[in-house]
Amino acid sequence: MALQRTKLLDVQNVTGISTVGIFTVGITDCTGPVGVASTTYLRGMILHNAGASVGSGGSCTASLYVYPKSAQGQEKAANTGIGDTNYRLLRINLDANETYFFEPVYPITLVDRESIVVSVRPPSSGTGSGIGSMVNFQILGDTDVV
Repeated sequence: MALQRTKLLDVQNVTGISTVGIFTVGITDCTGPVGVASTTYLRGMILHNAGASVGSGGSCTASLYVYPKSAQGQEKAANTGIGDTNYRLLRINLDANETYFFEPVYPITLVDRESIVVSVRPPSSGTGSGIGSMVNFQILGDTDVV
């Protein structure tokens, strides 16, 4: 197997208040010539609050979850609308027009049917309802090519 450095996904825009599965290994098509992702190495994520809801304070809380195959991340996120804290790796308050880089020291390995789920919720402190906040998520990583 060869490691393909590629753009896993285009920028994913998530409007609050919501929880969305954005990537599932073995199901999601990668951007570019790779096709469906196999074993994937999450090297990081860029989160940017686009400031779409400035009238309500513009702040929100963005979260990143990695669901194992057994948890059925995309389906669970779609059915419940909230992320399961057992699988949360990141929770950060973002003010309007603020950007955050999540970069683990070692890549997070995802295998068949494991999912990346993100959410935009009300901020845990400060002003803002989170409603209408738009956060851009960009996954950074590599995938094996079979």
